[in-house]
Amino acid sequence: MKDLNDTMEGAFGYGPLVVGVALAVLVGWSVWWVVRYLRADAMTRQSIRQAVRVRRTWKRLAQMLNLCATDKMPTAMASLTNTDGKPIKPRVLVPALKVTHDAFGVIARANCLPGVGLAEFQKAAPYLADAWRMTRVSALPGDRPGQVMLRGVRVDPLITPTVHMPTGRPPKEYARWDLGVDEYGMPVFVPLKEVPGAAVGGLPGFGKTSCVNRLVCDWAPSPAIQFAFFDGKVSHAYEGDYADLVYRAFAFCGDDLEEANKLFKELVELRRARSASIRKVLSVKNMWHVGPSADWPLVVVVIDEAHTYFRDHKGSDPVTKRLAALAAENARLVEDLVKKGRSVGFLTLLTTQKTTGDAIPTFIRDVCPVGLSFAQKTADAAVAALGDDIREWPDASPVNLQDPAYVGVAVMSQHGRPGFVRIRTPYVADEDAARVAAESCDLMRHPARILEDLTGQDVVDLSKDDSEPPSMAA
Repeated sequence: MKDLNDTMEGAFGYGPLVVGVALAVLVGWSVWWVVRYLRADAMTRQSIRQAVRVRRTWKRLAQMLNLCATDKMPTAMASLTNTDGKPIKPRVLVPALKVTHDAFGVIARANCLPGVGLAEFQKAAPYLADAWRMTRVSALPGDRPGQVMLRGVRVDPLITPTVHMPTGRPPKEYARWDLGVDEYGMPVFVPLKEVPGAAVGGLPGFGKTSCVNRLVCDWAPSPAIQFAFFDGKVSHAYEGDYADLVYRAFAFCGDDLEEANKLFKELVELRRARSASIRKVLSVKNMWHVGPSADWPLVVVVIDEAHTYFRDHKGSDPVTKRLAALAAENARLVEDLVKKGRSVGFLTLLTTQKTTGDAIPTFIRDVCPVGLSFAQKTADAAVAALGDDIREWPDASPVNLQDPAYVGVAVMSQHGRPGFVRIRTPYVADEDAARVAAESCDLMRHPARILEDLTGQDVVDLSKDDSEPPSMAA
Protein backbone atom coordinates (compact mmCIF):
# COMPACT_ATOMS: atom_id res chain seq x y z
CA MET A 1 0.00 0.00 0.00
CA LYS A 2 2.86 2.29 0.82
CA ASP A 3 4.44 1.63 -2.57
CA LEU A 4 1.16 2.50 -4.27
CA ASN A 5 0.95 5.77 -2.35
CA ASP A 6 4.53 6.61 -3.26
CA THR A 7 3.75 5.94 -6.93
CA MET A 8 0.66 8.13 -6.82
CA GLU A 9 2.56 10.95 -5.14
CA GLY A 10 5.34 10.70 -7.75
CA ALA A 11 2.83 10.83 -10.59
CA PHE A 12 1.06 13.85 -9.14
CA GLY A 13 4.45 15.44 -8.49
CA TYR A 14 5.13 15.50 -12.23
CA GLY A 15 1.75 17.05 -12.93
CA PRO A 16 2.83 20.70 -12.69
CA LEU A 17 5.83 19.96 -14.93
CA VAL A 18 3.65 18.38 -17.61
CA VAL A 19 1.20 21.27 -17.45
CA GLY A 20 4.06 23.75 -17.67
CA VAL A 21 5.53 22.03 -20.73
CA ALA A 22 2.10 21.95 -22.41
CA LEU A 23 1.57 25.64 -21.71
CA ALA A 24 5.05 26.47 -23.04
CA VAL A 25 4.33 24.57 -26.25
CA LEU A 26 0.98 26.34 -26.61
CA VAL A 27 2.52 29.75 -26.02
CA GLY A 28 5.37 29.01 -28.44
CA TRP A 29 2.94 27.90 -31.13
CA SER A 30 0.77 30.97 -30.58
CA VAL A 31 3.77 33.31 -30.81
CA TRP A 32 4.96 31.58 -33.98
CA TRP A 33 1.49 31.88 -35.54
CA VAL A 34 1.15 35.57 -34.60
CA VAL A 35 4.63 36.40 -35.92
CA ARG A 36 3.93 34.59 -39.19
CA TYR A 37 0.63 36.46 -39.53
CA LEU A 38 2.19 39.85 -38.84
CA ARG A 39 5.08 39.28 -41.26
CA ALA A 40 2.74 38.26 -44.08
CA ASP A 41 1.59 40.73 -46.71
CA ALA A 42 -2.00 41.98 -46.80
CA MET A 43 -3.19 39.38 -49.35
CA THR A 44 -1.67 36.49 -47.42
CA ARG A 45 -3.20 37.72 -44.16
CA GLN A 46 -6.62 37.65 -45.75
CA SER A 47 -5.94 34.12 -46.98
CA ILE A 48 -4.90 33.07 -43.46
CA ARG A 49 -8.22 34.36 -42.09
CA GLN A 50 -10.09 32.53 -44.82
CA ALA A 51 -8.22 29.31 -44.04
CA VAL A 52 -9.23 29.59 -40.38
CA ARG A 53 -12.87 30.09 -41.38
CA VAL A 54 -12.74 27.09 -43.75
CA ARG A 55 -11.48 24.82 -40.96
CA ARG A 56 -13.98 26.14 -38.42
CA THR A 57 -17.07 25.77 -40.61
CA TRP A 58 -16.14 22.63 -42.53
CA LYS A 59 -18.11 20.00 -40.58
CA ARG A 60 -21.36 21.93 -40.80
CA LEU A 61 -20.82 22.96 -44.43
CA ALA A 62 -19.94 19.43 -45.56
CA GLN A 63 -23.23 18.12 -44.20
CA MET A 64 -25.20 20.94 -45.81
CA LEU A 65 -23.65 20.13 -49.23
CA ASN A 66 -24.06 16.34 -48.82
CA LEU A 67 -20.29 15.87 -48.73
CA CYS A 68 -20.61 13.35 -45.95
CA ALA A 69 -21.53 9.69 -45.52
CA THR A 70 -23.84 7.94 -43.04
CA ASP A 71 -22.51 4.83 -41.31
CA LYS A 72 -25.46 2.80 -39.97
CA MET A 73 -23.32 0.00 -38.56
CA PRO A 74 -22.51 0.65 -34.87
CA THR A 75 -18.96 0.40 -33.66
CA ALA A 76 -17.90 -2.31 -31.24
CA MET A 77 -17.61 0.19 -28.40
CA ALA A 78 -21.09 1.57 -29.10
CA SER A 79 -22.51 -1.95 -29.04
CA LEU A 80 -20.85 -2.77 -25.71
CA THR A 81 -22.02 0.45 -24.05
CA ASN A 82 -25.59 0.13 -25.31
CA THR A 83 -27.22 -1.25 -22.15
CA ASP A 84 -30.75 0.07 -22.61
CA GLY A 85 -31.46 -1.82 -25.84
CA LYS A 86 -32.39 1.27 -27.82
CA PRO A 87 -31.33 1.47 -31.50
CA ILE A 88 -27.91 3.03 -31.93
CA LYS A 89 -27.95 6.24 -33.95
CA PRO A 90 -26.06 6.15 -37.25
CA ARG A 91 -22.79 8.05 -37.41
CA VAL A 92 -22.30 10.95 -39.81
CA LEU A 93 -18.81 10.79 -41.34
CA VAL A 94 -17.29 14.03 -42.58
CA PRO A 95 -14.20 13.96 -44.82
CA ALA A 96 -11.07 15.02 -43.02
CA LEU A 97 -9.82 18.35 -44.37
CA LYS A 98 -6.30 19.76 -44.28
CA VAL A 99 -6.08 23.43 -45.24
CA THR A 100 -3.10 25.55 -46.28
CA HIS A 101 -2.98 29.06 -47.70
CA ASP A 102 -1.07 31.33 -50.08
CA ALA A 103 -1.46 34.86 -51.41
CA PHE A 104 -4.23 33.90 -53.83
CA GLY A 105 -6.44 31.85 -51.48
CA VAL A 106 -6.53 28.41 -49.87
CA ILE A 107 -5.65 24.83 -50.79
CA ALA A 108 -7.65 22.12 -49.02
CA ARG A 109 -7.05 18.38 -49.26
CA ALA A 110 -10.03 16.20 -48.37
CA ASN A 111 -10.18 12.44 -47.90
CA CYS A 112 -12.84 10.67 -49.92
CA LEU A 113 -15.60 8.58 -48.31
CA PRO A 114 -17.86 5.85 -49.73
CA GLY A 115 -20.20 7.70 -52.07
CA VAL A 116 -18.31 10.96 -51.69
CA GLY A 117 -15.55 11.28 -54.27
CA LEU A 118 -14.17 13.62 -56.87
CA ALA A 119 -17.45 13.93 -58.79
CA GLU A 120 -19.35 15.04 -55.68
CA PHE A 121 -16.72 17.64 -54.80
CA GLN A 122 -16.73 18.98 -58.37
CA LYS A 123 -20.52 19.31 -58.26
CA ALA A 124 -20.29 21.21 -54.98
CA ALA A 125 -17.42 23.48 -56.09
CA PRO A 126 -19.62 26.51 -56.97
CA TYR A 127 -21.32 26.34 -53.57
CA LEU A 128 -17.99 25.99 -51.79
CA ALA A 129 -16.82 29.13 -53.62
CA ASP A 130 -19.85 31.05 -52.30
CA ALA A 131 -19.47 29.76 -48.75
CA TRP A 132 -15.70 30.39 -48.65
CA ARG A 133 -16.08 33.82 -50.35
CA MET A 134 -13.87 32.82 -53.27
CA THR A 135 -13.89 33.84 -56.91
CA ARG A 136 -13.77 30.20 -57.94
CA VAL A 137 -13.06 26.76 -56.47
CA SER A 138 -11.74 23.76 -58.38
CA ALA A 139 -11.77 20.10 -57.36
CA LEU A 140 -8.98 17.92 -58.76
CA PRO A 141 -7.49 14.52 -57.91
CA GLY A 142 -5.25 14.77 -54.89
CA ASP A 143 -1.64 13.84 -54.36
CA ARG A 144 -2.54 10.25 -53.54
CA PRO A 145 -5.44 7.87 -54.27
CA GLY A 146 -8.56 8.52 -52.23
CA GLN A 147 -7.89 12.23 -51.89
CA VAL A 148 -9.33 15.36 -53.51
CA MET A 149 -7.56 18.72 -53.74
CA LEU A 150 -9.79 21.78 -53.47
CA ARG A 151 -8.27 25.03 -54.70
CA GLY A 152 -10.04 28.28 -53.90
CA VAL A 153 -8.84 31.64 -55.19
CA ARG A 154 -10.01 34.95 -53.82
CA VAL A 155 -8.53 37.06 -56.63
CA ASP A 156 -8.18 36.09 -60.27
CA PRO A 157 -4.51 35.12 -60.89
CA LEU A 158 -4.96 35.71 -64.61
CA ILE A 159 -5.45 39.46 -64.20
CA THR A 160 -2.87 39.81 -61.42
CA PRO A 161 0.49 40.70 -63.04
CA THR A 162 3.46 38.84 -61.62
CA VAL A 163 7.22 39.41 -61.80
CA HIS A 164 9.90 36.73 -61.92
CA MET A 165 13.37 37.49 -60.57
CA PRO A 166 15.89 34.87 -61.77
CA THR A 167 17.98 33.39 -58.98
CA GLY A 168 21.16 33.14 -61.03
CA ARG A 169 21.58 29.52 -59.87
CA PRO A 170 21.55 26.47 -62.17
CA PRO A 171 18.14 24.79 -62.47
CA LYS A 172 17.48 21.87 -60.16
CA GLU A 173 15.86 19.94 -62.98
CA TYR A 174 16.97 20.13 -66.60
CA ALA A 175 14.46 20.58 -69.40
CA ARG A 176 11.67 21.87 -67.18
CA TRP A 177 9.93 25.02 -68.38
CA ASP A 178 8.33 26.87 -65.47
CA LEU A 179 5.65 28.94 -67.14
CA GLY A 180 3.81 30.65 -64.29
CA VAL A 181 0.50 30.02 -62.52
CA ASP A 182 -2.88 28.88 -63.80
CA GLU A 183 -6.26 30.47 -63.14
CA TYR A 184 -6.26 28.86 -59.69
CA GLY A 185 -2.83 30.17 -58.76
CA MET A 186 -1.18 26.76 -59.05
CA PRO A 187 2.28 26.54 -60.64
CA VAL A 188 2.40 25.28 -64.23
CA PHE A 189 5.44 23.73 -65.84
CA VAL A 190 6.13 21.82 -69.03
CA PRO A 191 8.61 18.93 -69.12
CA LEU A 192 10.79 19.40 -72.19
CA LYS A 193 12.80 16.20 -71.85
CA GLU A 194 12.69 14.28 -75.13
CA VAL A 195 10.78 17.21 -76.70
CA PRO A 196 12.11 18.30 -80.12
CA GLY A 197 10.36 21.65 -80.30
CA ALA A 198 7.74 24.08 -79.05
CA ALA A 199 5.66 26.63 -80.94
CA VAL A 200 4.44 29.83 -79.28
CA GLY A 201 1.92 32.10 -81.00
CA GLY A 202 0.11 35.31 -80.14
CA LEU A 203 -0.47 38.92 -81.06
CA PRO A 204 2.44 41.38 -80.81
CA GLY A 205 3.05 42.72 -77.33
CA PHE A 206 1.11 40.03 -75.47
CA GLY A 207 4.05 38.20 -73.88
CA LYS A 208 5.59 35.68 -76.29
CA THR A 209 9.17 36.91 -76.01
CA SER A 210 8.94 37.51 -72.27
CA CYS A 211 7.78 33.93 -71.82
CA VAL A 212 10.83 32.63 -73.68
CA ASN A 213 13.09 35.08 -71.83
CA ARG A 214 12.15 33.50 -68.53
CA LEU A 215 13.25 30.10 -69.79
CA VAL A 216 16.56 31.52 -71.01
CA CYS A 217 17.18 33.37 -67.72
CA ASP A 218 16.38 30.27 -65.64
CA TRP A 219 18.58 27.98 -67.72
CA ALA A 220 21.47 30.35 -68.50
CA PRO A 221 23.40 29.65 -65.24
CA SER A 222 23.94 26.04 -66.33
CA PRO A 223 26.95 25.06 -68.47
CA ALA A 224 24.88 22.10 -69.68
CA ILE A 225 22.73 24.39 -71.85
CA GLN A 226 23.84 26.54 -74.78
CA PHE A 227 21.72 28.98 -76.79
CA ALA A 228 21.42 30.23 -80.34
CA PHE A 229 19.09 33.17 -81.09
CA PHE A 230 17.31 34.11 -84.29
CA ASP A 231 15.38 37.36 -83.91
CA GLY A 232 13.37 38.27 -86.98
CA LYS A 233 12.39 41.67 -85.57
CA VAL A 234 15.87 43.23 -85.64
CA SER A 235 18.96 43.44 -87.79
CA HIS A 236 21.70 43.56 -85.14
CA ALA A 237 22.42 41.81 -81.86
CA TYR A 238 22.34 45.02 -79.83
CA GLU A 239 18.72 45.64 -80.86
CA GLY A 240 15.47 44.07 -79.72
CA ASP A 241 14.40 41.80 -76.88
CA TYR A 242 17.51 39.59 -76.79
CA ALA A 243 20.07 42.39 -76.59
CA ASP A 244 20.58 41.74 -72.87
CA LEU A 245 20.90 37.97 -73.31
CA VAL A 246 22.99 37.80 -76.45
CA TYR A 247 26.27 37.46 -74.51
CA ARG A 248 25.07 34.09 -73.23
CA ALA A 249 24.42 32.80 -76.78
CA PHE A 250 27.04 31.13 -78.96
CA ALA A 251 25.30 32.48 -82.08
CA PHE A 252 22.89 35.29 -82.98
CA CYS A 253 21.15 36.17 -86.22
CA GLY A 254 18.87 39.03 -87.15
CA ASP A 255 16.41 39.34 -90.03
CA ASP A 256 18.95 38.72 -92.81
CA LEU A 257 17.75 35.56 -94.57
CA GLU A 258 21.16 34.74 -96.06
CA GLU A 259 22.88 35.05 -92.69
CA ALA A 260 20.15 32.94 -91.12
CA ASN A 261 20.60 30.33 -93.83
CA LYS A 262 24.31 30.05 -93.04
CA LEU A 263 23.63 29.65 -89.32
CA PHE A 264 20.90 27.07 -89.91
CA LYS A 265 23.35 25.10 -92.06
CA GLU A 266 25.93 25.29 -89.28
CA LEU A 267 23.40 23.93 -86.77
CA VAL A 268 22.40 21.10 -89.11
CA GLU A 269 26.04 20.13 -89.57
CA LEU A 270 26.42 20.14 -85.79
CA ARG A 271 23.35 17.91 -85.55
CA ARG A 272 24.81 15.49 -88.07
CA ALA A 273 28.16 15.44 -86.30
CA ARG A 274 26.46 14.71 -83.00
CA SER A 275 24.45 11.89 -84.58
CA ALA A 276 27.66 10.38 -85.96
CA SER A 277 29.59 10.57 -82.68
CA ILE A 278 27.02 10.15 -79.90
CA ARG A 279 27.65 6.45 -79.33
CA LYS A 280 31.39 7.01 -79.25
CA VAL A 281 31.22 9.94 -76.83
CA LEU A 282 28.22 9.10 -74.61
CA SER A 283 27.93 5.32 -75.15
CA VAL A 284 24.20 5.76 -75.75
CA LYS A 285 22.04 6.45 -78.79
CA ASN A 286 19.85 8.99 -77.02
CA MET A 287 21.37 11.91 -75.10
CA TRP A 288 18.41 11.97 -72.70
CA HIS A 289 19.40 8.57 -71.32
CA VAL A 290 22.28 10.32 -69.54
CA GLY A 291 21.04 13.92 -69.60
CA PRO A 292 22.74 17.10 -70.78
CA SER A 293 26.18 18.00 -69.46
CA ALA A 294 28.90 20.57 -69.99
CA ASP A 295 30.56 18.20 -72.49
CA TRP A 296 27.31 17.50 -74.32
CA PRO A 297 25.03 20.49 -73.68
CA LEU A 298 21.40 20.81 -74.67
CA VAL A 299 21.33 23.19 -77.64
CA VAL A 300 18.34 25.52 -77.38
CA VAL A 301 17.57 27.22 -80.68
CA VAL A 302 15.24 30.20 -80.22
CA ILE A 303 13.62 31.42 -83.46
CA ASP A 304 11.63 34.56 -82.63
CA GLU A 305 9.24 35.93 -85.27
CA ALA A 306 9.80 32.70 -87.19
CA HIS A 307 7.70 33.84 -90.14
CA THR A 308 10.59 36.16 -91.07
CA TYR A 309 12.70 33.15 -92.07
CA PHE A 310 10.00 30.94 -93.64
CA ARG A 311 7.61 33.32 -95.41
CA ASP A 312 6.92 32.44 -99.02
CA HIS A 313 8.01 35.44 -101.08
CA LYS A 314 5.90 36.02 -104.19
CA GLY A 315 7.38 37.60 -107.30
CA SER A 316 9.35 36.88 -110.46
CA ASP A 317 12.22 39.32 -110.06
CA PRO A 318 15.66 37.90 -109.16
CA VAL A 319 15.72 39.37 -105.64
CA THR A 320 12.35 37.91 -104.72
CA LYS A 321 13.25 34.55 -106.22
CA ARG A 322 16.43 34.53 -104.15
CA LEU A 323 14.52 35.32 -100.96
CA ALA A 324 11.96 32.63 -101.74
CA ALA A 325 14.72 30.06 -102.27
CA LEU A 326 16.40 31.02 -98.99
CA ALA A 327 13.10 30.83 -97.08
CA ALA A 328 12.34 27.40 -98.52
CA GLU A 329 15.80 26.13 -97.61
CA ASN A 330 15.53 27.63 -94.12
CA ALA A 331 12.32 25.71 -93.60
CA ARG A 332 13.98 22.49 -94.73
CA LEU A 333 16.94 23.02 -92.40
CA VAL A 334 14.77 23.77 -89.39
CA GLU A 335 12.69 20.71 -90.21
CA ASP A 336 15.90 18.70 -89.97
CA LEU A 337 16.66 20.14 -86.52
CA VAL A 338 13.17 19.50 -85.19
CA LYS A 339 12.67 16.03 -86.64
CA LYS A 340 16.16 14.66 -86.09
CA GLY A 341 17.65 16.72 -83.27
CA ARG A 342 15.76 15.46 -80.22
CA SER A 343 17.90 12.42 -79.41
CA VAL A 344 21.20 14.31 -79.83
CA GLY A 345 20.21 17.27 -77.67
CA PHE A 346 18.48 19.92 -79.77
CA LEU A 347 15.42 21.87 -78.61
CA THR A 348 13.89 24.36 -81.04
CA LEU A 349 11.55 27.11 -79.78
CA LEU A 350 9.61 28.98 -82.44
CA THR A 351 7.52 32.07 -81.81
CA THR A 352 5.33 33.93 -84.27
CA GLN A 353 2.14 35.96 -84.32
CA LYS A 354 0.01 33.31 -86.02
CA THR A 355 1.25 29.73 -86.14
CA THR A 356 -0.58 29.13 -89.41
CA GLY A 357 1.10 27.23 -92.21
CA ASP A 358 2.30 30.38 -93.95
CA ALA A 359 4.19 31.50 -90.82
CA ILE A 360 5.53 28.14 -89.58
CA PRO A 361 5.31 25.37 -92.20
CA THR A 362 3.03 22.59 -91.04
CA PHE A 363 5.77 19.98 -91.47
CA ILE A 364 7.61 21.84 -88.69
CA ARG A 365 4.70 22.99 -86.52
CA ASP A 366 2.96 19.63 -86.41
CA VAL A 367 5.99 17.81 -84.96
CA CYS A 368 6.33 20.28 -82.08
CA PRO A 369 4.58 18.53 -79.17
CA VAL A 370 4.31 21.70 -77.07
CA GLY A 371 2.10 24.56 -78.23
CA LEU A 372 1.21 27.78 -76.43
CA SER A 373 -0.88 30.67 -77.59
CA PHE A 374 -1.22 34.16 -76.21
CA ALA A 375 -4.07 36.38 -77.42
CA GLN A 376 -5.33 35.70 -80.94
CA LYS A 377 -7.77 37.61 -83.12
CA THR A 378 -9.41 34.70 -84.93
CA ALA A 379 -10.56 31.20 -84.12
CA ASP A 380 -8.51 29.86 -87.04
CA ALA A 381 -5.34 31.28 -85.50
CA ALA A 382 -6.25 29.64 -82.18
CA VAL A 383 -6.78 26.29 -83.92
CA ALA A 384 -3.45 26.61 -85.72
CA ALA A 385 -1.67 27.19 -82.40
CA LEU A 386 -3.50 24.69 -80.17
CA GLY A 387 -5.17 22.18 -82.45
CA ASP A 388 -8.76 21.58 -83.41
CA ASP A 389 -9.73 20.53 -79.85
CA ILE A 390 -9.73 24.17 -78.76
CA ARG A 391 -13.08 24.52 -80.57
CA GLU A 392 -14.62 22.29 -77.90
CA TRP A 393 -13.33 24.54 -75.09
CA PRO A 394 -14.53 28.02 -76.12
CA ASP A 395 -14.06 29.48 -72.62
CA ALA A 396 -10.33 28.75 -72.84
CA SER A 397 -9.85 30.11 -76.36
CA PRO A 398 -7.02 32.67 -76.72
CA VAL A 399 -9.48 34.80 -78.72
CA ASN A 400 -10.87 35.80 -75.31
CA LEU A 401 -7.48 37.21 -74.20
CA GLN A 402 -7.36 40.35 -76.33
CA ASP A 403 -8.08 42.64 -73.38
CA PRO A 404 -4.97 44.51 -72.10
CA ALA A 405 -5.58 42.92 -68.69
CA TYR A 406 -4.54 39.60 -70.24
CA VAL A 407 -1.13 40.67 -71.50
CA GLY A 408 1.13 37.82 -70.38
CA VAL A 409 -1.67 35.19 -70.30
CA ALA A 410 -1.28 32.11 -72.50
CA VAL A 411 -3.31 28.99 -73.25
CA MET A 412 -1.98 25.47 -73.62
CA SER A 413 -3.33 21.94 -73.45
CA GLN A 414 -3.33 20.44 -69.98
CA HIS A 415 -0.48 18.04 -69.37
CA GLY A 416 -1.91 14.58 -68.78
CA ARG A 417 -5.55 15.74 -68.67
CA PRO A 418 -8.18 16.69 -71.24
CA GLY A 419 -8.88 20.32 -71.91
CA PHE A 420 -6.81 23.49 -71.82
CA VAL A 421 -5.30 25.63 -69.10
CA ARG A 422 -4.83 29.40 -69.01
CA ILE A 423 -1.51 30.57 -67.57
CA ARG A 424 -0.32 33.89 -66.18
CA THR A 425 3.32 34.14 -67.25
CA PRO A 426 5.52 36.52 -65.24
CA TYR A 427 7.41 39.54 -66.48
CA VAL A 428 11.22 39.40 -66.37
CA ALA A 429 12.79 42.85 -66.04
CA ASP A 430 15.48 43.81 -68.54
CA GLU A 431 17.96 44.54 -65.78
CA ASP A 432 17.48 41.04 -64.35
CA ALA A 433 18.03 39.47 -67.76
CA ALA A 434 21.17 41.56 -68.21
CA ARG A 435 22.42 40.53 -64.77
CA VAL A 436 21.95 36.82 -65.49
CA ALA A 437 23.66 37.12 -68.87
CA ALA A 438 26.60 39.01 -67.37
CA GLU A 439 27.03 36.49 -64.56
CA SER A 440 26.83 33.46 -66.84
CA CYS A 441 28.52 34.70 -70.03
CA ASP A 442 31.71 32.80 -69.13
CA LEU A 443 29.68 29.56 -69.43
CA MET A 444 29.07 30.18 -73.14
CA ARG A 445 30.87 27.68 -75.37
CA HIS A 446 30.12 26.76 -78.94
CA PRO A 447 28.82 23.15 -78.98
CA ALA A 448 30.75 22.48 -82.19
CA ARG A 449 34.02 23.47 -80.51
CA ILE A 450 33.16 21.25 -77.52
CA LEU A 451 32.56 18.29 -79.82
CA GLU A 452 35.76 18.95 -81.72
CA ASP A 453 37.71 18.86 -78.43
CA LEU A 454 36.09 15.51 -77.57
CA THR A 455 36.57 13.82 -80.93
CA GLY A 456 39.57 15.60 -82.40
CA GLN A 457 37.66 16.02 -85.67
CA ASP A 458 36.35 19.09 -87.47
CA VAL A 459 32.61 19.45 -86.97
CA VAL A 460 31.31 22.51 -88.80
CA ASP A 461 32.66 23.38 -92.24
CA LEU A 462 30.49 25.91 -94.02
CA SER A 463 32.59 25.70 -97.16
CA LYS A 464 31.00 22.36 -97.97
CA ASP A 465 27.58 21.86 -99.45
CA ASP A 466 24.84 21.22 -96.92
CA SER A 467 23.98 17.89 -98.47
CA GLU A 468 27.40 16.43 -97.67
CA PRO A 469 27.80 14.67 -94.32
CA PRO A 470 30.53 15.93 -91.98
CA SER A 471 33.88 14.24 -92.06
CA MET A 472 33.96 12.46 -88.74
CA ALA A 473 34.75 8.97 -87.57
CA ALA A 474 31.85 7.14 -85.95
